[in-house]
Amino acid sequence: MARFTLHRQGHPLADPAYQCQILGHAGHKPFAEALAESGLHPLRAQGIRILQINLGKLCNQTCRHCHVDAGPDRREIMSWETLQLCRDVLARSDIAIVDITGGAPELHPHFRWFVREIRQLGRHVIDRCNLTVLLTPPCRQLPEFLAEHQVEIIASLPCYLPENVDAQRGEGVFEQSITALRQLNALGYGQPGSQLRLNLVYNPAGPSLPPPQDSLEVAYRRELRQRYGIVFHNLYTLTNMPISRFLDDLLHQGRFDEYMQKLIAAYNPAAAQQVMCRTTLSVGWDGRLYDCDFNQMLQMGLAPGLPQHIRDFDPEPLQHRPITIGQHCYGCTAGRGSSCQGALLTSDERPAIACDV
Repeated sequence: MARFTLHRQGHPLADPAYQCQILGHAGHKPFAEALAESGLHPLRAQGIRILQINLGKLCNQTCRHCHVDAGPDRREIMSWETLQLCRDVLARSDIAIVDITGGAPELHPHFRWFVREIRQLGRHVIDRCNLTVLLTPPCRQLPEFLAEHQVEIIASLPCYLPENVDAQRGEGVFEQSITALRQLNALGYGQPGSQLRLNLVYNPAGPSLPPPQDSLEVAYRRELRQRYGIVFHNLYTLTNMPISRFLDDLLHQGRFDEYMQKLIAAYNPAAAQQVMCRTTLSVGWDGRLYDCDFNQMLQMGLAPGLPQHIRDFDPEPLQHRPITIGQHCYGCTAGRGSSCQGALLTSDERPAIACDV
């Protein structure tokens, strides 16, 4: 597991253009062709229900699979001026949900101010949390703040077994994550009937598709309650995108082609119809606009002629914009589909599957 970001290592894959070159020149079936065969090309947005805002690449963890290449050595964070631009866009629009991500977004010095502002506008706020950040000195009182403002927490926990989590996210991360989850549970997060939403996120440890979300949620619920007394509302399964540090892992193992072929073979038109980019607009730490967080990390901006920065936000051309696509999009459309809210399609009833598959 890499202890430093690709950026810190000076790795060639720290360059988004190089990642795109690898993805585009591997000889695999173009994603646009798959869309065309299913009558979905060109793919277009269907409004903006979610504004997903990346506050930066600073993080207290350096996870093996991270598509952001975030870590303690990254210093890119959203400026005060750009935060205000995001707030102003929300004030003059009807976007219902603000999805705050990073890095570890809680490490941003104006995180609390931003959450207060959004909640005063009456918008639902999601905090994408790695859990361990809540134990760092700047964030030790943050769980109470999040509960006070009824912020939904979507927390990364790629397994209920410590060895699997630590292998993917770093030594000791599982134990710290359980400590943070217990704190959140004590505040009411994840409790039955509670308005304080606590959802967990699973992603595979290796080059495989996630198991059925419904059955894995049953296993998570049983194991976390029995082993640690932890409760939560929902489990979301995410497919690993073949970009950044996970792409590095695939190339190092010699399994890039195998994984891409697996994604391509599992392409599902029903999932493609429901991909998150159709109702989400992504804002980078520098204010640039993207169709999704993955495009953001590859620096694949919006189509030419559209507003390219949050300062130029105009809902009219953005509502039904053509989506910028690439080979990585197979990750969102494989099997039951994958999004920041988990699987796109309801899974069949099957026996519970362990998270160490």
